[in-house]
Amino acid sequence: MTASSLTVVLAQINVTVGAVRDNAERMLRAARLARDDHGADLTLFPELALTGYPPQDLLFQPGFRAEVETALSTLVLEWPGAPILVGYPHYEGSRIYNAVAAIHEGRIAARAFKQCLPNYGVFDEKRYFTPGERTTVWTHRGVSLGILICEDLWDPAPARLAREGGAELLLGLSASPFCQGKLDEREAVFAGRVREVGLPLVSVNLVGGQDELVFDGTSLALDPRGDLVARAPSFKEALWPVRLKMGPEGVTSGSGVLSESMASIESVYRAITLALADYVEKNHFPGVLIGLSGGIDSALTLALAVDALGADRVEGVLMPSPYTSNLSREGALREARTLGVATLEIPITPAVKTIGGMIAAVSGHEPEGVIPENIQARTRGMLLMALSNASGKLVLSTGNKSEMAMGYATLYGDMAGGFAPLRDVSKTRVYDLARYRNAREPVIPEVVIEREPTAELRPGQRDRDSLPPYPLLDAILEAFVEEDRSVADMVRNGFDETVVRAVVRRVLATEYKRRQAPIGVKVSRRAFGIERRYPVTSGFKGGGVPPGGSVGPVPEV
Repeated sequence: MTASSLTVVLAQINVTVGAVRDNAERMLRAARLARDDHGADLTLFPELALTGYPPQDLLFQPGFRAEVETALSTLVLEWPGAPILVGYPHYEGSRIYNAVAAIHEGRIAARAFKQCLPNYGVFDEKRYFTPGERTTVWTHRGVSLGILICEDLWDPAPARLAREGGAELLLGLSASPFCQGKLDEREAVFAGRVREVGLPLVSVNLVGGQDELVFDGTSLALDPRGDLVARAPSFKEALWPVRLKMGPEGVTSGSGVLSESMASIESVYRAITLALADYVEKNHFPGVLIGLSGGIDSALTLALAVDALGADRVEGVLMPSPYTSNLSREGALREARTLGVATLEIPITPAVKTIGGMIAAVSGHEPEGVIPENIQARTRGMLLMALSNASGKLVLSTGNKSEMAMGYATLYGDMAGGFAPLRDVSKTRVYDLARYRNAREPVIPEVVIEREPTAELRPGQRDRDSLPPYPLLDAILEAFVEEDRSVADMVRNGFDETVVRAVVRRVLATEYKRRQAPIGVKVSRRAFGIERRYPVTSGFKGGGVPPGGSVGPVPEV
């Protein structure tokens, strides 16, 4: 007999990759709350929630497999209530499936295997999983439920197969990572899929940070017309109920709470703070250290860190040299005081002079060119890492995507650190985020936002002496790095050929630096690292250098 109504709870939880037993306990607690607080008839957990996503090569570890199988058995034994749908890796001999188990009344009542395995961008699921061959349709309380796993919702075939198999309602379990524009894109794709098959959808998404990825949650429910009837909040855990009315023709209506939609700039800011908080918490750091230069990048990093962790877990370190202006020092201190952050001040001149003297003793002359600039940067990096050794705190690198693209950073200097919150944020977007943060509450001094960017490693130094103006540079980088456009295409679209060739040359020539940079969270359409994997040693010129030109290493800056 078909139920007249069905309450589905979207358990949008934040799990830790590899913490299988802890994740199982978290799911049991959430299932109890869904039952007791919301009267759940069915509770959905995200894709691979038992292991966290992505588990990567942990899947090949026999001890990990044993933990997964033990934890799944524990869930079956300890959950007596209404069904829960749990994402987990299912092992059959040498095969591994990205699977969902419907746990009900002390048994696994149904299993579903992911059919469409993404192998692009940040995904490499074909390395690990065997694809499922059909859509599972499972009946609960007289309602036929088509179970789809993440990419199965982005491809038309699995939903169509669910409908052909008699499904009246689609259930989606996802671990869909965030990037700019993803919230609207996901909602639009899912609405299109619903309209194609004429079936409503209830879909849960993972939330939380995992190394270079961050998952936004934003779980949702759509009626058969593709209209939104429920949406969970973005970037935080939630148990989100959706109440469905059933009739002879299937779902007749759905109701739930629509959390507020989020502007693009806010979503990026929230993504970075969540990723940073989870990286610190899940790796058990007591706090973070930030080198404060008085520039916009370190100022934004400080605000992000305080919003992610609280001021008491953030420490700022000023390391002035003779080239550090009063404006830089005063701007950094003013922001730290506004945010309630403790600071240290360690002048680097004595160390820089000592190292310069050591080099002069063996070379016969005082260091010149970029050498004294890099000595300053590396002295600061050494001090931050020594303070990290003493305190156990994580050093945050403050470099942005524009600098990383151009190699405009010093290895073992300002690139030192364990996590780079701005690694995938262009310089122009850094300013956007700073203004967004100040619109909420003025914490970054306007003089820091308005001043001309400078590394302050020599008298009168300005970023524009070494780089194109940032709006132009970032437009070229977006075209080349994120859109894979050729030099010829960019020139046809109005960019100056000389500038484009110079930018592309530096991007290609500085891959070796990015390989040694700290990880940071992906927020753009294509990030360096997990998503954009270029060889360090390569003869490819990308159309960026005239015939016979060189793409050898760019001098260290």
